[in-house]
Amino acid sequence: INPMSITIITLSIIMGTIMTMSSSNWLMAWIGLELNMLAILPIISKPKTTRASEATIKYFLTQAIASAMMLLSSTTNAWQTGSWDILELKNKFSTTIMTLSLMMKMGAAPIHFWLPEVLQGTTLQTALLITTWQKLAPISLMYMISNNIQPALLMSAGILSMIVGGLGGINQTQLRKTMAYSSINNLGWTIMIMALSPNLAVMNIFIYMIMITPIFLMMTSTSTKTLQNLTTTWTTSTATTLSIALLMLSTSGLPPFTGFMPKMLALNELITQKLTTLATLAIMTSLVSLLFYLRITYLIMVLTSPMT
Repeated sequence: INPMSITIITLSIIMGTIMTMSSSNWLMAWIGLELNMLAILPIISKPKTTRASEATIKYFLTQAIASAMMLLSSTTNAWQTGSWDILELKNKFSTTIMTLSLMMKMGAAPIHFWLPEVLQGTTLQTALLITTWQKLAPISLMYMISNNIQPALLMSAGILSMIVGGLGGINQTQLRKTMAYSSINNLGWTIMIMALSPNLAVMNIFIYMIMITPIFLMMTSTSTKTLQNLTTTWTTSTATTLSIALLMLSTSGLPPFTGFMPKMLALNELITQKLTTLATLAIMTSLVSLLFYLRITYLIMVLTSPMT
């Protein structure tokens, strides 16, 4: 892609997100999301492979359906309440449809099927962009309407995302797919706690982004795409491989790493609200997802790599 196009695409992605995050009107928020989606399509389809084209189409279709649901929801709400204001989302039907559309945009279960496929079809840099920056706009919208969403909807979607993220990542050998399921799992925590403490949810997603960015960047620098590649990176760059292992443990939420803090705060919030069953379920699913992070660190740190 020539420099001019890259500049336009980058500006569009940044502008789209900022526009959505700073708007108080549903139509402006929708325009921001559309701009964002259209700008990232050429980036996903940049590698000239059939996998990349397939990923682009999958991404486009899911995002377009989610956008249509968003328009349906906001229009129905405007029809009922006479207001396009984001904070005025009072209609029950509209709120439910809007929540589902935002979950679809982020790739939370049960509408998560596109995420692992899209990440697997693109480059590592694009996968990083999709799992971090592309989540900011939908998360900010969900944060704005969090008071109006039924807590039961958010909590059940959150627990489902945790289960799917944990079980899906277990038998993966492709690191991009593993990271996709890790992202779904973390979104589960974010969505679940959004019902009780939206500020905590935002902190959780930001800490996750801070942890996942260096993992992707190091995987890009060492061209690591599968677990098999990971076993051999030890010989070329020891520090990088060690850092990946530690960051993986941190992402899994293992104490004393940073990733443990938001999970502990979330569990604390759940127990304070007398939701002990939910807290127990969350811990159980966290253990399942810990399994695949531990397998990655085990491969890196314990097993000796094949010597040349």
